[in-house]
Amino acid sequence: MRVRDLPLSAALVDHFESRGIEELYPPQAAAVEAGVTEGERLVAAVPTASGKTLIAELAMLTADGPGLYIVPLRALAREKYETFSELPGVSVGISTGDFDEAGEDLGENDVVVATSEKVDSAIRNGADWIADLACVVVDEVHLVGSEGRGPTLEVTLATLQRRAPGVCIVALSATVANPEEIADWLDAELIQSTWRPVDLRTGVYAEGSATFDDGTELAPTIAGDPEDATDAADALVSGAVDDGGQALAFVRSRREAETLAERLAGSGLGSAPDVASEIRDLDGSETGRRLADCVADGVAFHHAGLRSTHRIAVERAFRDRTLRVICATPTLAAGVNVPARRVVVRDQRRYTGSGMEWLPTLEVHQMCGRAGRPHLDPYGEAVLVGDASTRDELWERYVDADPERVESQLADPNALRTHVLSVVASEFAASREGILDVLDATFYAHGTPTRELGSVVDTAVADLVEMGMIAEGASLSATDLGDRVSKQYVTPETGARIVAGLRTAAGMDAPTALTALEIVCDTPDMQDTYLGNRERADMYDFARRHADEFTTGMNETADFEGWLTAVKTARVLHGWVEGASAADLVERFRIGPGDLESRIERAAWLLGAADAIAGAVEADADLPFRDLRARL
Repeated sequence: MRVRDLPLSAALVDHFESRGIEELYPPQAAAVEAGVTEGERLVAAVPTASGKTLIAELAMLTADGPGLYIVPLRALAREKYETFSELPGVSVGISTGDFDEAGEDLGENDVVVATSEKVDSAIRNGADWIADLACVVVDEVHLVGSEGRGPTLEVTLATLQRRAPGVCIVALSATVANPEEIADWLDAELIQSTWRPVDLRTGVYAEGSATFDDGTELAPTIAGDPEDATDAADALVSGAVDDGGQALAFVRSRREAETLAERLAGSGLGSAPDVASEIRDLDGSETGRRLADCVADGVAFHHAGLRSTHRIAVERAFRDRTLRVICATPTLAAGVNVPARRVVVRDQRRYTGSGMEWLPTLEVHQMCGRAGRPHLDPYGEAVLVGDASTRDELWERYVDADPERVESQLADPNALRTHVLSVVASEFAASREGILDVLDATFYAHGTPTRELGSVVDTAVADLVEMGMIAEGASLSATDLGDRVSKQYVTPETGARIVAGLRTAAGMDAPTALTALEIVCDTPDMQDTYLGNRERADMYDFARRHADEFTTGMNETADFEGWLTAVKTARVLHGWVEGASAADLVERFRIGPGDLESRIERAAWLLGAADAIAGAVEADADLPFRDLRARL
C-alpha cells in the first residue's frame, strides 16, 4: 500500500515521500485496512521503529476535527511536537506546563501534544477544547500498568470519552502479553505484529562471547578481563562504533553511566566539538563540564540528573549521528527516539530501596528495541552482559520470555482517592452510583467485579469525607478545600499535609520562608532528594538548629529519614531563593543540575497550590507562598 493511495492532501503526500515514506510498513497497512483513516478505534501493539508515529498521524490528519496526542513524558512531547510541526498546513500546540490552567488557547490548534497529567488537569479545570476533540492518540498505552502515571492515564481516557462522546481513540503500545484486553477495554480493533523494518537479534554475553537468538555468535576483542562486565561492555560498544554504527549502553545508575562514558571517551570513538561547546555554554556546573568533556570525544551520558537542555542536546546529536555512544540509565528507553546499531544492557538489576531486583522484561525489551535504525543500519543487535552463573537466567528471563501483562494500578488507595475527588469536584458525579458509572470506563473496572469496585470507592469516599474534601448530604459534593485541591492538581494526601502545616504554622511565634518550604517539600507530590550518608549528620544538625521554623518536630514523624530528606530539599530551595548559584548548590548538596531544575519547578507548583489551599482553611499562618513562588 502506497502513501499516495491514502486520503491525504497532495502537500501531505509530498511531505511523507520527501522523507522516504512511500510504501507503508505491514503494521501501517494493517491499521489502514482496520479503518484508522475512517475514524475507527484501534490498538496497535507493534515493536519499536515499526511505524507507530505514521499510524498516529494518519488517524489525526483524517479525523473530522482536532486531534490530541497523549504522551507519558515531557521529552517525548517535545519530540512529537517537533515532528508534527513539520506537517504542512497543520497547526500544533503543546502543553506540559502548569497544572492549574485549562489551556484554552490550545483549542485553536489542529493537533495538541500533551502529557496525560496535563490532559487530566485540563479536564478538571473545565477546558472547553476537550469537548471538541475528534481523535485521541495515546502513546505508550501499556503504561496504564505503571504505578505512578498509570491510574491517571486510564481515568483520563475514561473521562475524555464522557467529555467528547464518540471520540476516536488510537492506542499505541509496545508488545505486551495481553494487548487484546486493552483493545477490548477501549472497544477497539487490535493490530498485533512482530514485524520490524530492521532485523533484530538479541543475545547474552558470557565468558568472552555473545550468543544470539538467531544462532549466530560474536566474540568481541576485549582488552581487559572477559569476565568483567564493564570490560565486556566497553568492547561491545567500541566494536559497534568501529564497524560504523552507534551504540547505546544501559547501566543501573547515574554514577555508572558517567563512569562508563568517561572510560569510553578515552577510546578514540569519535569527536563532537561543536556539541561539546553548546553544552558548556548551557551552564557552569561540574556535571555539565564533565558531560561536555565526554561529548568532545563522541560519547555522552544521559540520566535524570542532567538539565533538560543537556538531554535535548545529547538526544539531538545522537539522532544526527554526531555522537556515537550514549551511556544511560533505563529512563532513556521510555519512548524517546534514539535508535542505535547495537544496544548493550550491562546491568539487568537495580536497587529499589530494599535490595537489588531484576528489571521487568518489558523494560529490557524496550531497551533492546532501540537497536537498528531504519534506512541506516543493516541490522540491530542487543546484548545482555552476563557471566557463566547468570547466562541461562538472562536468556530465560529476557530473550525467550514474553513481556509482562498490563495490570491496572487504580486500586491503589492514594490513586483512587485522587481520582474519586476529581470525579466529584469536576461534577461528573454526585453520588456513589455516579462515581461507579464514571469509573466503569476504566481499565480497572473492565476486569474487576462491580461489588469489589463499589467497596473500594466507598472507602475512598469515606477517606475524603474525613479529610474534609467531600461533603455528604442528599448528594456528594466537593468542599471548597476539595475543589481547590483537585483543581490545583495535588493529591488529597498532599492537600491534607498542607492543611496540617498551615494550622501548625498559625500557632508558631514567627513562621518563615523555611517554614513554607518545609510544608510543601514534606508532601507526597514533592520528589525525593537523595540524602547521602556523608551529609546526614550535617542535615540533622541543620534541622535541630532550625527546629522552631518547622511544622514537624524531629521526634514527631513516623518517617524520620523521609522528613530529613524533605528538610534537605527545603534547604536547597531556600538557598536558591536567597541567591545561591545553581553551580554552588549542585556542588554543595551533591545533586544534579536536573535535580535542582525539577525541584524548583515542582516547588513553584506546590507553593501555588498551598497559596490556593490556604484560602479555604481557617488558619492565619501568613506564610509567604506567593512571594516564594515568584522568587523561585
